[in-house]
Amino acid sequence: MHIKVKLFATFRNGRFKEAGQERQEGTNCRKIILELGLTEEEIGIILVNGRHASLDHLLQDGDTLSLFPLVGGG
Repeated sequence: MHIKVKLFATFRNGRFKEAGQERQEGTNCRKIILELGLTEEEIGIILVNGRHASLDHLLQDGDTLSLFPLVGGG
């Protein structure tokens, strides 16, 4: 299946802004996050096709996965 992965803010450092990827059916968001070298603790927001999703959300052909880091500050 073909999906699009979009990274935002600091997740783009040393990676990409947007990339198409071929994945096996049954791939979830967690698998892609870990393969990108990110940890679950770094993830602030996960969107699939513009809607909030969980780490265990199963991706479908044509989906767009958007990943945002936690926002720090004080």
